[in-house]
Amino acid sequence: MAMIDIKSPENVSTAAVVSLGLLGGWLTARETGIRPLGGAVLAAAGGWAGRSWLAKTNPATTAALTALYVGSFGASHPLAKKIGSWPAVGAVTAVAAGAAYALSDAK
Repeated sequence: MAMIDIKSPENVSTAAVVSLGLLGGWLTARETGIRPLGGAVLAAAGGWAGRSWLAKTNPATTAALTALYVGSFGASHPLAKKIGSWPAVGAVTAVAAGAAYALSDAK
């Protein structure tokens, strides 16, 4: 028996992981003032989600969801200048998490 039991990739809710990565990464950077620390949260969640996407779907879907995840992070910056930080992060998180649910978790 291992000291830490890690869920199999097929049993991970990637929509929740995507939400944790985008919201948690932003909040970590904001509250600590250390942007790379927020990036580490974002990257760790992205890696965890990607592992599950690959196990649950196929390489093309994994690549598309990964691109959407990274693109959502990038899109939140200019969007925040127009609608504010919280709404921007919330909007991109909703899109990315919704796609992760629809293309991976719901199957």
